[in-house]
Amino acid sequence: MAETILPFERSIYDLIEAAGRAETVEERAALLKQSEAERLRVYANLTPWERVQLARHPRRPRMLDYTNRILEDFIELHGDRVIGDDPAMVCGIGRFRGRTIFIAGQQKGVSTEEKVSRNFGMAHPWGYRKAQRVFRLAERLGHPVVTFVDTPAAHPGIEAEQRGQGFAIAESLRLCADLRVPILAVVLSEGGSGGALAIAFADRVCMFQYAVYMICPPERCAEILWRDVEKKELAAAALKVTAQDLMDLGAIDAILPEPPGGAQYDPAGAAEVLASEIDRFLEACRQGAYSVEKRREKFRRIGHWLEESL
Repeated sequence: MAETILPFERSIYDLIEAAGRAETVEERAALLKQSEAERLRVYANLTPWERVQLARHPRRPRMLDYTNRILEDFIELHGDRVIGDDPAMVCGIGRFRGRTIFIAGQQKGVSTEEKVSRNFGMAHPWGYRKAQRVFRLAERLGHPVVTFVDTPAAHPGIEAEQRGQGFAIAESLRLCADLRVPILAVVLSEGGSGGALAIAFADRVCMFQYAVYMICPPERCAEILWRDVEKKELAAAALKVTAQDLMDLGAIDAILPEPPGGAQYDPAGAAEVLASEIDRFLEACRQGAYSVEKRREKFRRIGHWLEESL
């Protein structure tokens, strides 16, 4: 895959390209050192819109990149027993460091062909019903659930609406609110709209550092509020989409660190960070830290605010 350079990364790559043209070893080393310093500076000062762009980076690791690295075994389950299988939603049973966990998550795809076949991670109603099948199976067998959120939204097409997209998402939320086994949700890159929330009603919700989680894409928000898609940067800031914003608001429980530039620069390291988080979650499960009542109360608390009198 060709290198994708985001607009705010241009200064970093200019220095790297200059280093490639350097005439001496010393000059090359100095330029590479400058590029690293510039990388640290750029990624320490990203705007919300730049974080949205980074979360959509085509080289960011996808769900299956992580599961292939951290699971010892994975059996994928297919179909919703009503209509068919949805490749945008990957579900199954896995072994993580000797422990059984149930998996559900969106897979955007890597190549153009895979992106099209998986509908860019935008699940249909039968994708959410497939996830519900796995949730119920996990409950029946008494194993925890780990979900991976990576979608711009649920599929918005007419066939999805005709087959009950809204009901499928609502049923997923209701089921997760009542599920009698612990749930961990991890926002890998882009968590958009009800399509993300449908599998993120969890006891513990984590986000990677450069991921975003939002009610709708900033472009769509700008069109709705200002009738001007060019105000997407303003919309991104207003929506509070970043991991730190959501941590401050109490909507998530932890931020998983990434190297400067994002998880695509060190997929193995990002997978290890995720594995450590799952390990902590499973240990907390063993100690009985989670319950349906605590999960419901956690989500009831989200959105409380106080208005100061002028």
